[in-house]
Amino acid sequence: MSELSTYESFAVSVESKIAHVQFNRPESLNSMNKAFWLELPRCMQDIEANTDARVIVVSSTGKHFSAGMDLGVFTDPKAVPMSGDPGRMAENLRRVVMQLQDTLTSLETVRLPVLAAIHGGCIGGALDLVCAADSRYCTEDAYFTIKETELGMTADVGTLQRLPKLMPEGVVRELAYTGRKLTAQEANRLGFVNAVYPDQQSLVAGVMEIAAKIAANSPLAVTGCKEMLNYSRDHTVADSLKYMATWQAGMFRPTDMMKTFQAKAQKQTPQYDDLFPVKGLFEK
Repeated sequence: MSELSTYESFAVSVESKIAHVQFNRPESLNSMNKAFWLELPRCMQDIEANTDARVIVVSSTGKHFSAGMDLGVFTDPKAVPMSGDPGRMAENLRRVVMQLQDTLTSLETVRLPVLAAIHGGCIGGALDLVCAADSRYCTEDAYFTIKETELGMTADVGTLQRLPKLMPEGVVRELAYTGRKLTAQEANRLGFVNAVYPDQQSLVAGVMEIAAKIAANSPLAVTGCKEMLNYSRDHTVADSLKYMATWQAGMFRPTDMMKTFQAKAQKQTPQYDDLFPVKGLFEK
């Protein structure tokens, strides 16, 4: 296992096949600054390429999970020129927005399940981020808000596309149009979060227990689940069934099942081989 990179926006540790990505800029309410947008995809790739992690837990520090997008991202003239031909400015802005979208989509494209442990405010761009996670858990004092509406813009990096697939569309429309807070209790009732914990300490401990159960399973079976669930969300049932059959024909091998049966017969915990690391083309 190679040494992990260090990041300005988060601390990363790997233990017992669980990667813990912790936002560590509490003095700035963990706002998503320029470094964050560059580092998050690299962090996901680093975990896949250089660790034995089988699941990723994302949590935070300080009073809030994240205050969302740092406005400095859009006021940087290098990224978003404020003068020139209107058509060229619009083309550039479109490309910047798609690059920001790709940053958060990295939580979906990474083959490992991503569990978000949320406390305090999950605001604006932070809500876009957790919508891209596989599962969400939060504290009793957590709340979620599509803050962009109150700021005079339309949320543009994933919430409006993913949230209607995670909870009733009528509620999503209300949240988007009003910008009001979605409480932890309402989020739990609507199925947006899986569980609510009393405080941050119990939240992280509880999510780590769930992550440990995931990590104990066959990593090939788990990544197959993520691949199929993501594909099925965006395709018809018929297309998804055909893809499932193709995946199973190509990826299924009885090795892990035999290990499971043997371990149960011997009243032991099965030990599965790790997946091969995800490397760049021709990278050692």
